[in-house]
Amino acid sequence: MRPEKASIVSELSEALKRSPFVLVTDYRGMKVADFGELRNRLAPARAEVHVVKNNFLKLAMADSGFPEVGDQFVGQTAVVTGEADVAPVVGFVDRAVLSTAELETLAELPTREILQAQLLGLLLSPATRLVRLLNEPGAALARLLSAKAEKEGASAA
Repeated sequence: MRPEKASIVSELSEALKRSPFVLVTDYRGMKVADFGELRNRLAPARAEVHVVKNNFLKLAMADSGFPEVGDQFVGQTAVVTGEADVAPVVGFVDRAVLSTAELETLAELPTREILQAQLLGLLLSPATRLVRLLNEPGAALARLLSAKAEKEGASAA
């Protein structure tokens, strides 16, 4: 690795080691002005945003003792680190400012795929119950006939 690249990885690794939190995001679609505003809002909280190449971030995280992230970093990646608590760091979703509680709630949500599966289960649940309800009279009749047939077979023997 060239010295300037090694220096970038080393500086990022040191920032990751010093920071009590690390927020990683895909910043696709953010404009330069948005980054300026984000940097201005992070400064009072003693936090900063770094735009990094994915390979550099993976190397720095490995050097800092973070778990292996595999190929989770794709696209344009930015990292927020700081020197204090994560609580004062402000988050945005669709240009709306989120409070710390809202960020914590978002962080605790299951992945998109899990949420989609849960939603599908909720949508299918009434249909499944309806099918069971419609099948029940026929199933009850079948059980009744089966029981009667067993009873007649037992009394004939």
